[in-house]
Amino acid sequence: MKINLAKLNHILIPSTKTERDRFRSGRAGRVFQPILALYEALSDEGRWATVLSVLVVGFALDVRRTEVYVLWCALVSIVAASLLARRAYRMDGVRAEVIAPERVTIGEEIRFAIVLRNDGAEDRRAVRVRGPFLPWDGKWTSDAPRAGRVPASGVARLEIGARFVERGEHHLDPFRAAALVPFGLALGEAVSTGGARFVVIPKIARVERLELPIARRHQPGGVALASKTGESMDLLGVRPYRAGDPVRHLHARSWARVGAPVVREYQEEYFSRIGVVLDTDVAGAEAAGAEDPERVLEAAISLAAGAVAHLSRGEALIDLLVVGDRVHDLTLGRSLGFLEQALDLLACVSPGPRVEADALVERLATHLSRLSCVVVVSLGGDAQQLAERIRG
Repeated sequence: MKINLAKLNHILIPSTKTERDRFRSGRAGRVFQPILALYEALSDEGRWATVLSVLVVGFALDVRRTEVYVLWCALVSIVAASLLARRAYRMDGVRAEVIAPERVTIGEEIRFAIVLRNDGAEDRRAVRVRGPFLPWDGKWTSDAPRAGRVPASGVARLEIGARFVERGEHHLDPFRAAALVPFGLALGEAVSTGGARFVVIPKIARVERLELPIARRHQPGGVALASKTGESMDLLGVRPYRAGDPVRHLHARSWARVGAPVVREYQEEYFSRIGVVLDTDVAGAEAAGAEDPERVLEAAISLAAGAVAHLSRGEALIDLLVVGDRVHDLTLGRSLGFLEQALDLLACVSPGPRVEADALVERLATHLSRLSCVVVVSLGGDAQQLAERIRG
């Protein structure tokens, strides 16, 4: 089994917001809280000065033979004085907000915008913004932003970029903005933004052509809000008006000819409705000879996303998305629903158990009658048996 060194390196940092909140409220979190507070209070320069003072103290113990202790005392005094002056540099009257996109493709850069609104009467100078600790799959792609000045009754907008390499929902802790204290070794009391939530979606494979059987299924009553294309609104004929019929369906010529209100009657809609089935059996991929089953799963998810994106641009409706043994009802395509719904579901896919063809077809029994065809993305298992059962 391949070891993820990046994930192992972050084993002490909880990856989800729920786990982080549980850690903070626990005993271990309370023990580390003072250390974390000191770490957050120091600037980057102050942290280096603190590390230097720790290194110097070993050489300053013998006060009779060396005067290195003078350097140690100077370093500690400046850092301590900077920390004591923090309260005088509070960001009173400043509000902070973080703006982040709802989705980002795996491996692509996401930009966070930090907006500082100064409602006070004084300018805020030398403001630094710090991002939260990132989960194991995240990495900052730019330096922490700085604002030389946030004008009174004004707004400053700063940006910082990051990149994430694992699909799924991400929730980052708040960003913090604080003013730099003289000597530059500490930061004043900070203002915090809210948390940032976004979804890392899979890459969408480029599917240029997907040949599907030409088959439409009758939809009694049609589908509300469907775009009026193809066979969706063919005129079937006219009939006498009945109470409750839409006024816009009145047919003026027929009304004038027969002397009574007449309305148009449309045939009920016919659609090509498609289901997409994604196999998540990593063990099956390994049994089929895959050297890296996890990579095969990612490729299959990307292919399924590409198929859904391709189909959503056509005239068909994507009615069903089956991930492993979970069935999700969807209605995408023809001005219905959004591709992001399917991408959000695919973003949270994890390896699953082997899906038995008979059991899956039994669960799909209520859906198959309205489907025109099913697209199956397999990891190398017995997809042929599943296809035959669905076709039957």
